[in-house]
Amino acid sequence: MEQIWNQLFVESQAYLPWYWAGTGIALVMLALLWLGESFGISSNFRTICAMTGIGRRCDFFDIDWRHQNWNLSFLLGSMVGGFLAYHFMYPEASALNLSQATQELLLSMGINPQQGFYPMELLSLENLGSPAGIVMTLVGGFLVGFGARWAGGCTSGHAISGLSNLQLPSLIAVVGFFIGGLISTYLIIPFLLG
Repeated sequence: MEQIWNQLFVESQAYLPWYWAGTGIALVMLALLWLGESFGISSNFRTICAMTGIGRRCDFFDIDWRHQNWNLSFLLGSMVGGFLAYHFMYPEASALNLSQATQELLLSMGINPQQGFYPMELLSLENLGSPAGIVMTLVGGFLVGFGARWAGGCTSGHAISGLSNLQLPSLIAVVGFFIGGLISTYLIIPFLLG
């Protein structure tokens, strides 16, 4: 086991192959189906609001939030795991390994693809603090949060739980997420950089 660990995480600075991630997601999904639960991160917003007691004034939040403790633990574990992986598993990884076509697209938009995990051209305080950046951040945050609750789940909930249960609304939602990503890439990001 130690040899496998060393090959995957110590000797190689490459990321895990897709089939490891896919197998892990499938195992989590099977366990959740066996337990009668569904996967999704955005449902934690409802749980956190229910914990504040707002359910006494709004029926949507009148749920037994203690039943969702496992999902809050999953959310916390995801954040801790992401932090640990970024800081300790791949300390020398400074940039993403992007295809040539993606690098050319980013360069055509004025984004340096070799600077790290996120583009400073979009996420610098100068850009986020501009009037357009503030409006886009607030409107985008509202639309993502509202849309996830209105659709009954976020991207992970629909794409993993919904599609694995062959739910047509989840397929429609995932197609909508993809279209939204294309709109962001080709219309919103150039507008922000404009």
